[in-house]
Amino acid sequence: MKIFMVHNTYGKFSGEEAVVAGQKKLLAENGHEVLSFEMSSANIPNIRFGKLRAFFSGIYSFSSRRQIRKLLAEHKPDIVHIHNLFPLISPSILPECKKAGVSVVMAVHNYRLVCPNGLFMTKSRVCEKCRGGREYWCLLKNCEGSLFKSLGYFLRNYVARKGKFYLDNVTMYGCLTEFQKHKLIAEGFAPDKIAVIPNMVDGSGIKRSEQTGEYIGFVGRISPEKGVDTLVGAARKLPNIKFKAAGAYDRMQALVTDSPENLRFKGHLNKDKLSEFYSKCRFIVFPSICYETFGLPIVEVALRGRPVIVSRIGVLPEIVEDGLTGLLFEPGNAEDLAEKIRYLWDRPELCQKMGHAGREKALREYSPEKYYERLMAVYKKAIELGAGGPN
Repeated sequence: MKIFMVHNTYGKFSGEEAVVAGQKKLLAENGHEVLSFEMSSANIPNIRFGKLRAFFSGIYSFSSRRQIRKLLAEHKPDIVHIHNLFPLISPSILPECKKAGVSVVMAVHNYRLVCPNGLFMTKSRVCEKCRGGREYWCLLKNCEGSLFKSLGYFLRNYVARKGKFYLDNVTMYGCLTEFQKHKLIAEGFAPDKIAVIPNMVDGSGIKRSEQTGEYIGFVGRISPEKGVDTLVGAARKLPNIKFKAAGAYDRMQALVTDSPENLRFKGHLNKDKLSEFYSKCRFIVFPSICYETFGLPIVEVALRGRPVIVSRIGVLPEIVEDGLTGLLFEPGNAEDLAEKIRYLWDRPELCQKMGHAGREKALREYSPEKYYERLMAVYKKAIELGAGGPN
């Protein structure tokens, strides 16, 4: 099978870039031909009037449409797999795929199809005001902290929705969770065009840690939507327990500086150091106050046989089974989080039991083999449905 990957890479390496790279590698290893049409946001500062050009190309790009038309005619792929289209490619390329008779599978890495900033969040609070074709709220609430940027985000979604670029030209959508799927269905996306393909984590070679664990861990961006202030609040209530956080913290330097003595921020860790970090923690906490889209650290630590305490919000209860592979707490509630931490910390045998269950689930549900099986099923269905699929 010949697969054409379309992706606008971000200014900095992200989890999405890792997913795209892993998908390409997996497909190539299974004998498929993988071609790419990529642009990079990292180049915007080097382009004359770069920000202005990105503003307009995110809404509609005549250049990208011409390029994709030429590439489709030249390579004649079986599938076009879309990842990120913004800001340099834009949804304007989708009608060209349909004209060429090529089925399109779109990966749903975030909530951008129905929320301009892709987070269902603004000013550190969950927000769904843009649902139902009301993307103008992105501008009215200035969700991006810049009227220029918020206007661009609003116009991207407005033009794509009014032009039915997604609804008429995408054959299948690949959501990461059932939660995402239901959000799309609520906005008018056809249920039979949506499949759930969770991210994969290669667990081969990762052994279950037999150590009890020395501290509570956190892995992720140190930013408001990740609920780091809730973590700090819980740490203050548990001064006799050690906490360590892995992740870049330049966005919340003040919070890091004012954190209690028993909480240490380690900054960004490379792959080897992160693996060691996971193995030495007793369990990790994932205190997000946003819906999230998946939560790779949850699976990564589960493969080491560690349980997770997560917020009861969005996709997280789908990944962590309360009382079986971890515990749930009320999002933003530091007292509730502290209680759950204390309960699990004092029961190392329960940690081992939950960790074992979490590892079994991770190996069963999130392996590259399972991912490939699900992806191929979606590709085959997309080809059967044809370009654009049933409207």
